[in-house]
Amino acid sequence: MPLGLFVFTLLYGGMTVLAGVLAFKQVQLWPTQLAVESGIFAFLLLVVISSTIAQLYGRALAQRIVWWGFLPLGLSALLMQLVLALPPSVEMVAFRPDDLAAFEQVHRSTWRVWLAGPAAYITSLLLNIWIFDRLRGPGEETTIGLMVRGAIASALSQAVDSVIFVTLAFYGEFDITDLMLGQVLAKVVLSLVLVPFLITFGVRAARWLDDRGLDDRGLDERG
Repeated sequence: MPLGLFVFTLLYGGMTVLAGVLAFKQVQLWPTQLAVESGIFAFLLLVVISSTIAQLYGRALAQRIVWWGFLPLGLSALLMQLVLALPPSVEMVAFRPDDLAAFEQVHRSTWRVWLAGPAAYITSLLLNIWIFDRLRGPGEETTIGLMVRGAIASALSQAVDSVIFVTLAFYGEFDITDLMLGQVLAKVVLSLVLVPFLITFGVRAARWLDDRGLDDRGLDERG
């Protein structure tokens, strides 16, 4: 297994879990009144990682990793339910009741986030990989070409992700207009401005890791 693929797969699993945890908090997009859920930062890294894997190791492998991303996501959700069901320690009840109440209030009320996340996750990431791969031209690709493909695929897929996630997670709890607009705006802007450079860096980093892995394997074989 190439070292770059190994490292990026580890990062991918971690980001799937972190995106769900961060998503509960909405942050304001200063100086406007628009808002964005904080899981966007981890989710954009999922886009970068999946695009990098598709670029270097093929669309089929990238799609399989997206599907396998449900494993750490599901396990983390089950572990959260287990922790919530277990009784707290006597010391925590006596000396940290506010911390205990805050922990349980936040994590018991994220069930819609946990359900909305996988629906938006699978749809948008598979769409991102499909668009990214379809835009690949014949022959040797330039860095600019890679960046343009990454920007277009990310912007379109993240707009879809925002509509699915915000609607399923928060509709009916409050007016989601500002959050929806902020989410779409932030993801599209970041996709166009930031993601192309991150994908370029990701591809170079993965190639460097692959070369490093080959060098280390050669040293081991020579003994």
